[in-house]
Amino acid sequence: MDVIFVPLLSVVLKIIGLYKFLVLVYIILGWLEALNIVNRYNQIVYTIHSFLFRLVEPVLNPIRRFIPNLGGIDVSPLILFFVIYFIQEVIAQILNKFPA
Repeated sequence: MDVIFVPLLSVVLKIIGLYKFLVLVYIILGWLEALNIVNRYNQIVYTIHSFLFRLVEPVLNPIRRFIPNLGGIDVSPLILFFVIYFIQEVIAQILNKFPA
């Protein structure tokens, strides 16, 4: 069982870490667009934003439904970071229980 379980959880942990990085890039890109540092009408920026939007927004929307309006401040990415961090720690603790 450990032959499949441990490597599978390791891969899942890496994928979750990659997703957390993509969420961070999505947030930073949104800030750069809001501050007019990058232009959304640029084809490269639009492609990156569209790709990240399709990956991140389906996860952020359910979080936004439960959070009250805080006057224009979107804390849903922060909550998503905490959830991702919690999941990573749970998986890491499970991996620590099995000898390598």
